[in-house]
Amino acid sequence: MSARPRRHDPERRQRIIDAAIRVVAAHGIAGLTHRTAAAEADVPLGSTTYHFRTLDELLVAALRQANEGFAQVVAARAALQDPRADLATELAGVLGEWLAGDPTGVELEYELYLAALRRPALRPVAAEWCQGFEAPLARRTDPVTARALLALMDGICLQVLLTNAPYDEEYARTMLDRLIRHSGQVGP
Repeated sequence: MSARPRRHDPERRQRIIDAAIRVVAAHGIAGLTHRTAAAEADVPLGSTTYHFRTLDELLVAALRQANEGFAQVVAARAALQDPRADLATELAGVLGEWLAGDPTGVELEYELYLAALRRPALRPVAAEWCQGFEAPLARRTDPVTARALLALMDGICLQVLLTNAPYDEEYARTMLDRLIRHSGQVGP
């Protein structure tokens, strides 16, 4: 009996990542297994373990993809790079735009981001995200202020997500502006 020819499915890996994101969005990280990802992607279980030997490998791929949501919002905001633009206003606007988007996507990004606390394999991806956002901020301020701005923005986002309170863009702008001005890097 001859072996069955291997089915060529170049999109399978991506479908598994997309399925993992849907599983985490619906059931949290605790609900993600190779089996639940395979079922959601409608692929054989062996496909998930072929593409992702461990669950952490699958989570890393999912976190990288989930991080793209915020990165797209930031990339679309050209004024962040304009030294004449008010940085605090632009950053508060970025947060507002991101938080006004798909709430499931925002919650998912944070769930995967915070999973790095318990899953060391995710830490480099979380760090990449931070460094990727700190770099353009540092060009407008300095590296220490950039990290502080990112920490403040993270805190504001977490408060909105955890309390279900509406995002207050003026409050965010005021706090970001205080931090920028206190750093000695007064904008335009």
